[in-house]
Amino acid sequence: MRTFVILALTTSFAASALLAQEPSPTVPPAAAEPGKDVVHALNNAFAKVFEIVAPSVVIVEVTKKNDAPEGLNFDDLFFQGQPDDPSTRRRPRNIEPIQSEGSGFIVRNDGYIFTNYHVVEGADQVQVKLKDGREFTAKIAGTDDKTDIAVLKIDAKDLPVVELGNSDAVRVGQFAFAIGAPFKLDYTFTYGVISGKGRSKLISNGGYSIPEYIQTDASINPGNSGGPLCDIDGKVIGMNTLINGLNRGLGFAIPSNLAREIGDQLVAGKKITRPWLGIRIETLGDEPSLRELFKGVDKGVIVRSIEADAPANKSDLHPGDIITKVDGASVMTDTQLQHEILKKKIGQSVKLTVWRKGQTVDIPVTTGELPNDIARASNENVQPNPARPEDLGKFGLQVQDITKEIAERLHLGEARGVIVTDVADNSIASAQGIEREDIITEVDGKPVTDVKSFREALTKSDPKRGVLLYLDKKGSKTFAVLKANG
Repeated sequence: MRTFVILALTTSFAASALLAQEPSPTVPPAAAEPGKDVVHALNNAFAKVFEIVAPSVVIVEVTKKNDAPEGLNFDDLFFQGQPDDPSTRRRPRNIEPIQSEGSGFIVRNDGYIFTNYHVVEGADQVQVKLKDGREFTAKIAGTDDKTDIAVLKIDAKDLPVVELGNSDAVRVGQFAFAIGAPFKLDYTFTYGVISGKGRSKLISNGGYSIPEYIQTDASINPGNSGGPLCDIDGKVIGMNTLINGLNRGLGFAIPSNLAREIGDQLVAGKKITRPWLGIRIETLGDEPSLRELFKGVDKGVIVRSIEADAPANKSDLHPGDIITKVDGASVMTDTQLQHEILKKKIGQSVKLTVWRKGQTVDIPVTTGELPNDIARASNENVQPNPARPEDLGKFGLQVQDITKEIAERLHLGEARGVIVTDVADNSIASAQGIEREDIITEVDGKPVTDVKSFREALTKSDPKRGVLLYLDKKGSKTFAVLKANG
């Protein structure tokens, strides 16, 4: 307490001394003007962005059916008045349609509008409100759920349109501006900077993920979805789409170049198709524990799994292969690999250069069309034969030979290996995604035909380093690493 008193007294004496002094001369007005001019110029530049872009921004109001079960809504959890008042007792209510709001921007003066697919998904009615107060009923001209882009069409002419910028030229640190309807507050204008580029793997949708989101700290909230992210010149450089929690300063926008590419195809009535290999991949450096198992290669993309009936399943590509090139172009990350494949045409032969067990080989794969949904086979549960299981307690795994009866019941054909009959909860095997009915075909690159060969291969492996298992999961090929704790 004494310390605070001393500080207060010191401050008081200092203040008295200052008051006793002659007032110091202020900064001459002429010297302050240049600084004021800079601030005014920046102020005008910000305001000009809104004035340029806002007339082309629309508020998208969506009505959709409420499929919630009949019962009490949120308001029914509270009473108005006294609890014993019969007039205030809870009563079942009619379920009203769900109404939500998003944003969009006009890209053609004849009424075409870009917005997010998730804004209009499942909509029964879409209303579009313009800055000048006019309202229109909109038709959904096309959607692409993989990129979360939709195109709306309203019956209007001579509309103000945005200018789409080049998102590839965007630089981290430059100013960014968002316009939209967060929390139903129409035409809210916020600013910040571009805080990151090339953000990938934020959301995966049916085997496809947008590889290069633009990150911004401009305030983006629910209702901003589908609205424009602009630069200082009023050019749209992105479509606001994702946020990472409220008030965290992490918003993400679809690059304008991708929005333009997909949107133009939807306006033209074209179906969006993408080439596909049917592999799940991972950058080698993303999981340091795998480096010990793949010594001899420093950079590349690991083939984690190959989908059943996918184009790659018909090739010589194996799980655990490290892809280093696509048609001679080096790839060091999963994002780069996806970029290279998306450049190809459906049905085109692609040469993959892969590292496999110390050797480099070229494997041709013919691309297919990315399906809307990747099918998963569903078989009956295998019943373990208590007389013949092999229990690997340290891994939490139980396996047995593939009998003729099991092969026929599960439609396994000529499958070779051992079948997993049980996986302990919270075990090493469970943590690696191994499940009942998975077939183990190799251990550390050594083929497995039965429990005996599986056991022999396992005894030669090093559990502390990690045991590499190759698996067949109902037609999909993948691998898992079992590493014993301690």
